[in-house]
Amino acid sequence: MFTGIIEDIGRVKSIEKKGAFGRIKIETSLDGIEIGGSIAVSGVCLTVTALSKGAFDADLSNETLGTTTIGMLKSGDDVNLERALTLSKPLGGHLVTGHVDGLGAVASAAVKTDFMSLEVEAPPALMSQIVLKGSISVDGVSLTIAGVASSGFNISVIPQTLKATTLGRLGKGSKVNVETDIIGKYVEKFLSGGKKAITEDFLAMHGFFSKRG
Repeated sequence: MFTGIIEDIGRVKSIEKKGAFGRIKIETSLDGIEIGGSIAVSGVCLTVTALSKGAFDADLSNETLGTTTIGMLKSGDDVNLERALTLSKPLGGHLVTGHVDGLGAVASAAVKTDFMSLEVEAPPALMSQIVLKGSISVDGVSLTIAGVASSGFNISVIPQTLKATTLGRLGKGSKVNVETDIIGKYVEKFLSGGKKAITEDFLAMHGFFSKRG
């Protein structure tokens, strides 16, 4: 489990793909990484299999290579890194599992005066779990949804997030790992029998946020 608060921007030193499996080596300044531990790499939960000075290795399954942006990485690419959540760690973002729900595509990335407006097209199957002012993970970064359209969502990325993550390097057409809020998934599952829609009014009524205006 993770928070979506990125701790370091790592760099891919090497990535090998052999048949149904692969291995990636990532350079990082993070300490406290242990063999067998979990680490989120641009939102994908990986298990550390080896350590070397200033780097770690992780094995990659065919599923990971085929359904996330990990399979698109090459040597020299930067990635968002976050170590697994501990009980002593503040939950500054939201609960992120590191299990990517689908690939999104950047429809537009516009840098404003003091922030970046990012529009992302999402897989249709995820749209019912994406709500205004809800939480979402994009490449492992915890973000608040600023707007929802029929085929995607909009987020505003503040300067600190642009500085501490790889989001500022995204452009039109970039693929991103998308993970919807786990709470929304359980709410949708609970309500699926009654066929009630998860709307902004529903979430406000049940205390998920305060609706203003």
